[in-house]
Amino acid sequence: MSVHSLEHRGTAYATCQYPGSKLTFRGPPQNLRRDFIACLGGTETFGRFVSYPFPQLLENSLGIPCVNLGWPNVGIDVLLRDKVLLDVAHRAQAVVLQVPCAVNMSNQFYKVHPRRNDRFLKAEDPLKILFPEVDFTEFNFTRHLLEHLQHVSAERFVQVHAELASCWVDGMQTFLDLLDSPVVLFWFSDRKPETYSNEPGIHYDPALVTRAMLDAVRPHVADLIEYEIAESAHADKIDVAQRDPVLSSDELQVARELPGQRAHKKAAGYLLPAVNAALNA
Repeated sequence: MSVHSLEHRGTAYATCQYPGSKLTFRGPPQNLRRDFIACLGGTETFGRFVSYPFPQLLENSLGIPCVNLGWPNVGIDVLLRDKVLLDVAHRAQAVVLQVPCAVNMSNQFYKVHPRRNDRFLKAEDPLKILFPEVDFTEFNFTRHLLEHLQHVSAERFVQVHAELASCWVDGMQTFLDLLDSPVVLFWFSDRKPETYSNEPGIHYDPALVTRAMLDAVRPHVADLIEYEIAESAHADKIDVAQRDPVLSSDELQVARELPGQRAHKKAAGYLLPAVNAALNA
């Protein structure tokens, strides 16, 4: 998801940091000196606006600590650059990796912030040449930029998408090959990989990821679990938002866009057999 702060005035939860990392994760902090499962991903893995995100529900079912390493707006740049995150994932008995979007990463066309991967830093010369009519100083976030580029020229945007797809596959393969732990790749989305895969907007996360891209990284993981969130699992998002009178109007909108508690419960149920199999392989 995009441009979401960790802080809000609604559902209360603790955050934590692990020594050596500047990233802030959902707490409470876990003991990394015993067996654990590492859950990596974005805003959905972090579990914003839910009391019990799927990593915690998995922990309850497995009886093994599940370290929630969800980081809002995560991109492959963070996965590859944060040494603590890499080390924790490397030492885990198994890893659950939520499929990251393809818009929040540096590439030949533009650069992103090394930790806040949704922050657009600058356009590179190839993008300036491809879109000479665009004033790139107007953009602060990757999705805003890409939605505008697609609007300006869908035909030229295809070249940007192709570059992002190539960088995403290369980055994912590099990251996965760094891990000794079995990895369960988790598609947690409102859409199927075959649908709306050319849309960079927040409503189509993981944005710009296609079935072909998933197929390219499938040999590098123990399993791929796909959960397309049904409309029935979205109902509790609105219910929770309406019961929380301290939320601002912007926060209400974000809460309605993110998976609710019912979706997280189903997500944990989808993941449980695959994680068990990875642990026993």
